Amino acid sequence: MSKRKAGSGTTSNTAGSTRELKQRVKTARGRKNSSTQWLQRQLNDPYVAAARRDGYRSRAAYKLLEIDDKHHFLKPGARVVDLGAAPGGWTQIAVKRTGAANGRGGHVVGIDILPMEQIAGSTVIELDFRADEAPDTLKELMGGPADVVLSDMAASATGHRPTDHLRIMALCEMALDFAVEVLKPGGSFLAKVLQGGAERDLMKALNRNFAAVRHVKPKASRSDSAEMYVLATGFKGGSRSVQGNSEA
Repeated sequence: MSKRKAGSGTTSNTAGSTRELKQRVKTARGRKNSSTQWLQRQLNDPYVAAARRDGYRSRAAYKLLEIDDKHHFLKPGARVVDLGAAPGGWTQIAVKRTGAANGRGGHVVGIDILPMEQIAGSTVIELDFRADEAPDTLKELMGGPADVVLSDMAASATGHRPTDHLRIMALCEMALDFAVEVLKPGGSFLAKVLQGGAERDLMKALNRNFAAVRHVKPKASRSDSAEMYVLATGFKGGSRSVQGNSEA
């Protein structure tokens, strides 16, 4: 349920031109070919290099930056929950955009099953979001309704695409259930799905509870990756219905 950490990289500028310094990983005894390919991709990924340069804990920070630059849902003073927060790239962006680090009233709470160093301006707990006590624990830490619920949660990949799709959709549905419970009217929900997007039942629930729903794939999301995101804005409130037993 966590985002992969950024590794070492090349000199680059994600906002402008990129100077590529292709590096090759030497074959190591016992290392799988897939591991070698992953390491080489990391070494030559401009977003990995940019994360190191800009002090972000993961390249995923640029995904959230790009989506928010276009849709503007992380506002100063907002209360934000980050599900699957480790290693902390999204939490860092939420803290900056809401002003939580400089006393402008923002409040950011993160959760992950993996340990994660605290980030100034946020509260992060090590707990499985699927645990029975997780929702109430988060609500207590939030101290009030949320403006934004973020979920970059992902189950460990099996390599079997239909299975991986079902697993990540289950996490997305859990995140949506939580969002419907805690968001204030007008709030936003951003969650990871896989290519092919949100399934019919999930889309129905999203459209029932939010004024606008769209799929987004930021440039920072690798082109060969099946990941994409569903962004729902303008939470309607009122019915608090995900299953559709009542109309919003």
